Amino acid sequence: MMTLMLGFVITLLPLKLMAIDNNGGASDVLVEMTTTEGPVKLRLYGDTPLHLENFVKLAREGYYDGVLFHRVIKDFMVQTGDPDSRDAVAGKLLGMGGPGYTVPAEIRYPRYFHRRGALAAARQADSINPERSSSGSQFYIVTGQKFTRGQLDKMEMDLIRNQKQAIINSLLAANRDTIMTLRRNRDQAGLQELQDKLNAEARKIASETELGFSPAQVSAYTTVGGAPHLDGQYTVFGCVEEGYDVIDRIQQCEVDRNNRPVEDIKVVSVKVLE
Repeated sequence: MMTLMLGFVITLLPLKLMAIDNNGGASDVLVEMTTTEGPVKLRLYGDTPLHLENFVKLAREGYYDGVLFHRVIKDFMVQTGDPDSRDAVAGKLLGMGGPGYTVPAEIRYPRYFHRRGALAAARQADSINPERSSSGSQFYIVTGQKFTRGQLDKMEMDLIRNQKQAIINSLLAANRDTIMTLRRNRDQAGLQELQDKLNAEARKIASETELGFSPAQVSAYTTVGGAPHLDGQYTVFGCVEEGYDVIDRIQQCEVDRNNRPVEDIKVVSVKVLE
């Protein structure tokens, strides 16, 4: 276990700590996504209700019918859900389309992580989307790769660093008004006192939090594989229930320089299974 070294600088970083533990009481929902490569059954998690409800709504409206898998990266993921991809001409750059809204993040980490078959929402980068809100329609399915324990140990150092920073960012966001008042008043003593208080609180939270990869993550990433570098940053809201072979066929396709399949691969329909 790494020695806790929480650096602290009073700056306003609006990123919230979003590893939320909330069952919500809702039930999972199964949907069948028919593609030109075959059918895939997906499970939508009941404890990511905003994403579940949005996906079901779009499916029932036929929103996904005819959209392409517009971004495919072997041993990483396959992505779809861009309405602009429907009937898009060959070579057109895709990936910016959507229904005109975003979905608030529901990052239930570490319960849900980027193991092979994870269904997650695409989103814009932190620099313009610090709340990590999800695209209103675009999603990806993880194919990933297997890792050795040694490889995971190296990745875990970055993960722990990011988790510690997330704790600090959360505390800074919660104390934003106080920080701004102290700055306006040029109260350096007050800023130093608050810095010491928040630093101590951050250390306490970190000491009570399970940092790094959980046993479940280590087991999954060393056996079936996945994309651990994405953990805790995107909303995982479901998984592949059946049809891994279809996803594997999709990821084997030839792609252009923008990772768009040279031969179109489409979502024919998405049906909610009652």
